[in-house]
Amino acid sequence: MNLIDTPGHVDFSYEVSRALAACEGALLLVDASQGIQAQTISNLYLAIDNDLEIIPVINKIDAEGAMIPEVKDQIIDLIGCKEDDILLASGRAGIGIEEILQAIIERIPPPVGETDAPLQALIFDSVFNSYRGIIVYFKVISGKIKKGEKIRFFNTGAEYEAMEVGILKLGLDPRGEVNTGDVGYIVTGIKNAKEIKVGDTITTVANPCSEGIKGFEEVKPMVFAGIFPVNTDEFEELRDCMEKLQLNDASLTFELETSQALGFGFRCGFLGLLHMEIIQERLEREFNQTVITTVPNVSFIAYTTREERIIVNNPAEMPDQTKLERIEEPFIKAQIITLPEYIGNIMTLCLGKRGMLINQSYLTTTRVELIFEMPLTEIVFDFYDKLKSQTRGYASFDYNPIGYRDADIVKMDILLNGDKVDALSALIHRSRAQDFGRKLCEKLKELLPRQQFQIAIQAAIGAKVVARENISALRKDVTAKCYGGDISRKRKLLEKQKEGKKRMRQIGNVEVPQEAFLAVLKLD
Repeated sequence: MNLIDTPGHVDFSYEVSRALAACEGALLLVDASQGIQAQTISNLYLAIDNDLEIIPVINKIDAEGAMIPEVKDQIIDLIGCKEDDILLASGRAGIGIEEILQAIIERIPPPVGETDAPLQALIFDSVFNSYRGIIVYFKVISGKIKKGEKIRFFNTGAEYEAMEVGILKLGLDPRGEVNTGDVGYIVTGIKNAKEIKVGDTITTVANPCSEGIKGFEEVKPMVFAGIFPVNTDEFEELRDCMEKLQLNDASLTFELETSQALGFGFRCGFLGLLHMEIIQERLEREFNQTVITTVPNVSFIAYTTREERIIVNNPAEMPDQTKLERIEEPFIKAQIITLPEYIGNIMTLCLGKRGMLINQSYLTTTRVELIFEMPLTEIVFDFYDKLKSQTRGYASFDYNPIGYRDADIVKMDILLNGDKVDALSALIHRSRAQDFGRKLCEKLKELLPRQQFQIAIQAAIGAKVVARENISALRKDVTAKCYGGDISRKRKLLEKQKEGKKRMRQIGNVEVPQEAFLAVLKLD
């Protein structure tokens, strides 16, 4: 048996789709004390679309507050199974483990496929080994793969020799050939990560298949942010780390970017905010890379007065206000499942984020489902954290994109002594720009170190300044060495200092610490 554990978080429906494409069945795990959650429902529909055999399991049955009869009713309503089909389990007490394994053997059908047909194998993961290059994990849908055979990756067209093939048994178990229905690995000595696409099909050069395997989603990045090394000398090292990360995280996309404030770096596309945090964590933990991440933003579509269509992933790509005809932003359909007492809090939160309530329905007497249409821009920052705190954790959230709509989006720049800091620029709705600008200026006032000259922090939309804060100058006591004598001696020194300060402000550079870039993410 090969088990794939997929993350349930809304950002990773892509991971789930690639796992489901490689499976024959799925375990639907529902927490006895929480009941069915929004992301469980969306992942369940993905499994049903893939025609998988579904085994419902209620977990944590020994936990305090377990609502076994209610949860059983929810599952029966959702998938229309019989009550006897639902298994009860507890990982902590080891209850029901054997029954689950028995159910997998009895209920899930074996893989189907023809051994004599041309080879079709689905790549579902890959890892980097510093001695052997890239090791690719695959599932054989039809045909078989032999050691020493010439193979081809269907989408990229690259050809290699299968130096070693085998099956996965908690480790790598080499074999002479891997047959239909088996899950295995292949070593070809590939060193370049770009040549392998998760979701691609492996076939043989001698007897190739006519088409690739269907049912695999293309990755769509939803959130974009810049990632820059703290020291510009570490740029090449960061590039290597990003490529290695991309190997087993095919959903990460990146391209080169330069910034006046931060030097060379990458513009990265993420599936969502959690995905962005995970990438940052992995860069720090696995590769010891300290990085600066710029303000995350979503992808907009701008139409110019000449009817050109520009995709804007970065505030720097935004056309000039005078040439802009209109701009569209991505909208999502959000599904929130919660307890009835939190409906008011959720309404306030979602309507404050420019959401529109589409539907409200009671799944049971104690669980209510709310459907909103909202701009993706509004949930990128801190929506999920706020939702959890407003409902004491009793709310689950899932969303799917529903296309682009017209919006009044403006580009807001941050100026330090009249110089733009491009890494702090943001694309934001006009109604929220002034409030956001004021908060950001106040935050920067706390974080920027004082200099011997005054620093003006301004938030501007085009030529119009919407918020301003001043950091007053550090005053050096130039008159300390004057003891006694005429007052004009002191006055002369102070005048000299005044002239120096004026000159200093004209040429003074302001160093922006790393915390300033991170502070933008945690404004509230």
